[in-house]
Amino acid sequence: MPLMPVTDAMFLLGETREHPLHVGGLQLFTPPDGAGPDHVGELFRALLADGRVAPLFRRRPRAPVGSLGQLMWTDDDELDLEYHVRLSALPAPGRVRELLELVSRLHGSLLDRHRPLWESHLIEGLRDNRFAVYTKVHHALLDGVSALRLLQDTLTADSDERDMPPPWAPRPARARTARDRPGLSSIARDVLGLGPAVARWVNQAWREQAGTLPFEAPKSMFNVPITGARRFAAQGWPLDRVRAVGEAAGATVNDVMLAMCAGALRRYLLELDALPDRPLVAAVPMSLRAGDGDNGGNALGLILTTLATDLPEPADRLAAIIASTRLGKAAYQGMSRLQVTALSAIPFAPLAVALLPGAVRLTPPAFNLMISNVPGPAEPLYWNGARMSGVYPVSVPYEGQALNITVTSYAGSLEFGLTGCRRSVPHLQRLLTYLDAELTALEEQVL
Repeated sequence: MPLMPVTDAMFLLGETREHPLHVGGLQLFTPPDGAGPDHVGELFRALLADGRVAPLFRRRPRAPVGSLGQLMWTDDDELDLEYHVRLSALPAPGRVRELLELVSRLHGSLLDRHRPLWESHLIEGLRDNRFAVYTKVHHALLDGVSALRLLQDTLTADSDERDMPPPWAPRPARARTARDRPGLSSIARDVLGLGPAVARWVNQAWREQAGTLPFEAPKSMFNVPITGARRFAAQGWPLDRVRAVGEAAGATVNDVMLAMCAGALRRYLLELDALPDRPLVAAVPMSLRAGDGDNGGNALGLILTTLATDLPEPADRLAAIIASTRLGKAAYQGMSRLQVTALSAIPFAPLAVALLPGAVRLTPPAFNLMISNVPGPAEPLYWNGARMSGVYPVSVPYEGQALNITVTSYAGSLEFGLTGCRRSVPHLQRLLTYLDAELTALEEQVL
């Protein structure tokens, strides 16, 4: 097989024991009516008996001679499905707490590079009779958005559908349209326009966003060297509550989500006597409308936004976040997808610098943490009759970025997944309590 793209190879070449680079997801399911006590065991055995595995999930990395360190993908023709698909049971009393502890341990271990880079764990023993599925896939194979789309393709809105294929089974290929294949003239125009676009972006950033430029963030307890062990915490909140605050304040759901995170982080850091005097800065991947011949489509851009953690009042923090995210989006106005993607690499590039020995201790952080919001399915989904009652992203902390917050929406709920370095972020679950308190405080001040 050919050499893998640099974008894939960088996640493998940059991985160490202290820096696992896989993404994951945790789903909770309620068994269908009439399911017996061995429902999860039966499901597990059926998955192993199916045997269908898509080419993507047969890939394993290989380092060919003379490739200057770049890797290539090769197919595993002897894939051991029993290694990749596992059945686990929670210890008593089978609370969500025990489930999150298990996911924390599973997420901290490296994937075996001698095998295809994925694992799926069916977990039974929850005391409310639900079961869970935790899956992790190397970032070289899938990113978080692609993984969520794959999950949606696996499930169905029909609660009566049975005999569904495993998540790793082949799917019908989607036809590419002309819009998916930009012409050479369009690419050339984007590249030629990149210089002026960079100049505009830098000028506006210096003029209006000096506080959220790369390396302007304060040093915090999250911006330290990390270990490979992980903590994971997760919880969902009704999306209607978040939307109501947004409508009253003239904010987006994403703005309110950021304000919840900002207030929770402020409470957490105050409790640990570790709140910086200057406001924390978050890197936020956002869907940005791109003009310039892009037919009004969406592009994914990375902006830096203040979290206004220096302000004591929740409503004031929300107002500051609204202003900051609007300025960040405005900087990309009129740019094509290629230009937005290229410029978004500027605030993200310092993460590579952090991998150099001593860099985290010697340089200020490019930003304090990454907070992502990935839209998910709006309607309830089912897997072989079992209703998915929750879906939580399990993401990647980077060197110098000990905490990652990733959020997705599902069936009227906003689902938070918090992933942190086990050594650097103590009592991570307290952030869930503070997120709840912040949403309540925003309701009291804004509604």
